[in-house]
Amino acid sequence: MESTCKSSSFQMSVPDRRKESRRIEDRRLMQRNRELEAVRRMTEVLFQQLHTDELIEKTLTTALEVVGAESGSILLASQDSEELVFRHSIGASPVEAGTAIPWDKGIAEAVFLSGKPIVIPDAKRDRRHYAGIDLLTEHVTRDMIALPLKRREGKPIGVLEVLNKRESLLDEEDVAILTIVSALAASSIEQSRLHREAKLAVIVRMLGDVSHDIKNMLMPVLSGAQLLEDELDQQFPHLIQGKMKGAETSYANCQELTSMIVNNARRIQRRVREIADVVKGVTSAPNFAPCQISTVVRAVFATLKTYAAEQGVLLETDGLDILPVIEADEHRLFTAFYNLISNAIPEVPGGGLISVSGKEDNPVWKFLLQFRTMVGACVPKCGIAFFTPRPSAPSGKGRGWAP
Repeated sequence: MESTCKSSSFQMSVPDRRKESRRIEDRRLMQRNRELEAVRRMTEVLFQQLHTDELIEKTLTTALEVVGAESGSILLASQDSEELVFRHSIGASPVEAGTAIPWDKGIAEAVFLSGKPIVIPDAKRDRRHYAGIDLLTEHVTRDMIALPLKRREGKPIGVLEVLNKRESLLDEEDVAILTIVSALAASSIEQSRLHREAKLAVIVRMLGDVSHDIKNMLMPVLSGAQLLEDELDQQFPHLIQGKMKGAETSYANCQELTSMIVNNARRIQRRVREIADVVKGVTSAPNFAPCQISTVVRAVFATLKTYAAEQGVLLETDGLDILPVIEADEHRLFTAFYNLISNAIPEVPGGGLISVSGKEDNPVWKFLLQFRTMVGACVPKCGIAFFTPRPSAPSGKGRGWAP
């Protein structure tokens, strides 16, 4: 009787084992389908040949969708500062792009340095979790996966973080899927970076060629302007002595214009040499020497006087002579003032005035770039302190002057 019971029990367990085997196989098949879906979606992303930032955004979106997570971030390593920098973040409280965390803090750091993924079922109880980002964004991290952005063979270039799975907890099966996403993304991001560096190398070589051509083309301009100066000096005195109408005024204008052409041709030559040096990998340190602000600003005004007159804008200085002599690179200071004022001229209404004023207030001295109408009222939103950081001009002309 006992033997019969044992036999019956054994016979009943066979179907159960078969069901369990099917469940395991179905689970494996489901996991493989999820992995294939991740590959398919990442392949679609990679074939779009996106810019690096767009690629990072699409990669993160794909990673969150294939595992059903609420939020996440991609951080790339900055070798210079030894930080992980947030490049893109998705979620209810995304981390601002550019936010950086040190390599020695948080789970991301451990993943980046080890090159191995980490699964955190309960972030609050894990001491490695860097709560500073949660405090910054007012985000609550429940569970998370952090894994290195790297190809199968190679060093990590960053970290992929996925947070808060919607229907359950993130697990090792999700790690397997995200590893595929990470590997494909890392390879493409690295290729994009190398492609960008190759393009920059071509541009640098082209700059070297262009600089050489500009330098050669400037030589006859400079020589011709100097010959013109000599010719004017020889001929105009005779016209002035003969009391030819307007000769004296014309001579003064010609002297001013030829002097401007010669001085600016020399400045352009110097800038071209600097470009050529950079292309060769040589950079010159600032040449600090005693410098008078008023002299620099007046030189800028002399260069831009004709351009400003064409735009109906007056140029004015006020109080610069009282400022003390400073130690500065006069050439670079000239360039800074030139860019500011040159960008400002087309933005000031006709009949307006650009004034560079100085004020000494011991132990601090300062100067101010102002934009005014002829009646003396300040042009709206135009007055700025020179050393106040400002964004580039909307027209893309370089250093912006608008607040």
